[in-house]
Amino acid sequence: PPPALHTCQGLAPCLPEEGQVNTSGPGLLLATLHPASSSSTAMDRIFSALLLSLLLLLQSYGVCGAPPQPRGTLCRTKPTDLVFIIDSSRSVRPQEFEKVKVFMSRVIEGLDVGPNSTRVGVINYASAVKNEFSLKTYQSKAGLLQAVRRIEPLSTGTMTGLAIQFAISRAFSDSEGARVRSPNVNKVAIVVTDGRPQDGVQDVSARARAAGIEVFAIGVGRVDMHTLRQIASGPLDDHVDYVESYSVIEKLTHKFQEAFCVVSDLCATGDHDCEQICISTPGAYKCACKEGFTLNSDGKTCSACSGGSGSALDLVFLIDGSKSVRPENFELVKKFINQIVDSLEVSDKQAQVGLVQYSSSVRQEFPLGQFKNKKDIKAAVKKMAYMEKGTMTGQALKYLIDSSFSIINGARPGVPKVGIVFTDGRSQDYITDAAKKAKDLGFRMFAVGVGNAVEDELREIASEPVAEHYFYTADFRTISTIGKKLQMKICIEEDPCECKSIVKFQAKVEDLINSLQQ
Repeated sequence: PPPALHTCQGLAPCLPEEGQVNTSGPGLLLATLHPASSSSTAMDRIFSALLLSLLLLLQSYGVCGAPPQPRGTLCRTKPTDLVFIIDSSRSVRPQEFEKVKVFMSRVIEGLDVGPNSTRVGVINYASAVKNEFSLKTYQSKAGLLQAVRRIEPLSTGTMTGLAIQFAISRAFSDSEGARVRSPNVNKVAIVVTDGRPQDGVQDVSARARAAGIEVFAIGVGRVDMHTLRQIASGPLDDHVDYVESYSVIEKLTHKFQEAFCVVSDLCATGDHDCEQICISTPGAYKCACKEGFTLNSDGKTCSACSGGSGSALDLVFLIDGSKSVRPENFELVKKFINQIVDSLEVSDKQAQVGLVQYSSSVRQEFPLGQFKNKKDIKAAVKKMAYMEKGTMTGQALKYLIDSSFSIINGARPGVPKVGIVFTDGRSQDYITDAAKKAKDLGFRMFAVGVGNAVEDELREIASEPVAEHYFYTADFRTISTIGKKLQMKICIEEDPCECKSIVKFQAKVEDLINSLQQ
């Protein structure tokens, strides 16, 4: 009999134990072969081995004949001495402080915690400084998470400079568990504050950086941005973060998990641009598509809307061009739009794209059907000028309903209508009625928020189920990740398991059976 196949090496599902039946495969019922008895012939054993090989091959290919997405190792973090410096002054309400604790817990959950890997300490400060626990106190993730849950706010002033000095002189000392004699161990401090400090931070922060401590500064609400820049290490774009309220601070978790990650398997961590299948190579990756899809010329996206009367689509982007976006981020938004356009098959009978920008007023950049190919659409997007004023999202939604999806502006009767609303802040007008009407008319609405976007407004815009139509990221630099998700969701896809794929798969199986018979 063949050797036991228990370590499936990325194949799902595993072959079952002897005598069991596996029904978890894609439409297959596999009965496991028992070992051959002593009376079995050599031919029986050979056939058993060949049949097992065939079954394993069927499992690996699935119903469409597409190989499974490779599975990589999970993220491993470089050994780090990490100290959180947390503001719990009077301005931080108790329920908001709980959000900070959740943020810390989420970051810790993504770390490799241990005496020889990552150690974590927490400094709590207000008018005074309290060492909640040091780098040497807990050596397990469970112990750290329980300790974080027990932290209580101090509720007085805001002595941020004093807290940073405490970190330099005590928290990152050898006596408190810091590995000062180990040059390969990173020293990292994450400062979270929501106000203006009552003492100086510039000099003490410079001393922290000079001591080899990498300092991240997170500001919340009415924080003084100049103070954050004085605290943080360079480059400031990577070390200064701002969120509108404590309710969204958890959104920064992924950034810090990535910052501590040193794994080379980019597919495993999601740090890739592949739309469908990511294949890991040492320190790099390459992209592939599922059976029935074609890899586009960019080497990343797949043609998910390829031909057929069922793939027609009218898609309109509704883009926030308010002053808060800033010119450099507006360029990233244009790349985001073109990333999605790349995944479409544009023609009179397939996808049409329109673009509307809004701020204090609404401006149609180009209507549906004006451009007949991706190249022209992308060129028009690149030329779009930044409006740079207010944020009238409600007015923009009304324009989408009354004009963008009208026949006079290129919309086709009976073709699915999709709207993608992109915003980075709170609307200055009322959105409820227009958001509801768009969905009542059958438009499929996606809401994408960045930075200070308001979650309640995004959810109000998004179609049901909201979880599949609402996206948020704290940083404009990560919107390409949302773009990858949207590429798969906006298309009215043909079923890749129909017709050609089934025939190809059936031919492969028949060839294998013929080989076995021979």
